[in-house]
Amino acid sequence: MTTARRFTGPIDLHTHSRVSDGTESPAELIQAAAVAGLGTVALTDHDSTAGWAEATAAARLAGITLIPGMEFSTLHGFSSVHLLAYLFDPTDAGIVDETARIRESRLTRAELMVARIGVDYALTWDDVLAQTTPGATIGRPHIADALVAHGFAPTRSDAFAGILHWRSGYNQPHYAPEPLQAVRLVRAAGGVPVLAHPATRGVEDVVSERHLAELAEAGLFGLELDHRENKPEAKARLASLAEAYGLAVTGSSDYHGDGKLNRLGENTTAPEVLDALIAQASGSEPVYA
Repeated sequence: MTTARRFTGPIDLHTHSRVSDGTESPAELIQAAAVAGLGTVALTDHDSTAGWAEATAAARLAGITLIPGMEFSTLHGFSSVHLLAYLFDPTDAGIVDETARIRESRLTRAELMVARIGVDYALTWDDVLAQTTPGATIGRPHIADALVAHGFAPTRSDAFAGILHWRSGYNQPHYAPEPLQAVRLVRAAGGVPVLAHPATRGVEDVVSERHLAELAEAGLFGLELDHRENKPEAKARLASLAEAYGLAVTGSSDYHGDGKLNRLGENTTAPEVLDALIAQASGSEPVYA
C-alpha cells in the first residue's frame, strides 16, 4: 500500500473504547479526539475490531483520520506483552480465531477472579456485567469498575494496586500467544505490528536484545517509546536497540476515557513514521479525513 501524506494535526496511535476497557463508545472517543485537536487517531481495543465500523462513521463526520487497529494480548514466559496491530484484514482467519480464543480465555479468567473475590467481598458476576456493554472484551478493568461502584476501591487504579494486584491472591492468568506468533499473524493479515509501551517495568525487564532481534526479523515495525508509563532508563535502552535493528519509534496516549489519567495527544507519532507504517500495510485502509 502506498500513500501520499494527508495528515493534519497531531497523531495518536493508541486509544481504547468501551469495546474493550475504555469508558466511551467508539463514536464518543472519535469526537473527543476531534475536540482535543487531533488530526489522526488509531482505535486499538484489546483483541477486538468490533468498534471499527462505528469509529469509521464517526471519523468521517468529525473530519479526523482513523487508523483501524487493535491491541493484541501476548505472553512471553510469564510476562504480559501487548502488541499494537494496525491496518490488518479483520476477516483474516488466523487473527479471528486467535483473538476469539483470547477473549474466551479472558472471560473465563474474569469469572474465576470474581468468584474468588466474592468470597471476601460482596461482589457478583452481575455486578461486573453491569460495567460492560454488549460485545465488550471483558477483563480486569471491568472488575475494577465494579469494585469502585460498590465502594471497595476509590478508583480503578486503586483497585489494580490493591484487590486486583497479583499479590492479592485473586489473580488468574489467561491464554495469549507468544509475541513472535502474534507478529507473524499480524503480518500474514497484511497488518503492521508495534510493541506497546515496552519499557514500563524498567531496565531489568526490557525485552532482551535477542528476542527483539527475532521480532524484528519476523516483521516488527516499531516500538511505542513515547508513552507515559515507560521508564526513562529502559526507554533509552530500547531507543538504542530500535536504531540498531531499524525499528520505528511511535508515541501515543493509551487513552481510556475516564478509565486512566492518560489524555488524548499527550504523546504523538511523527507523520513520516505513520507514512512508513501505512506504506507497509495491505490488510485495510486508513479512513482519511
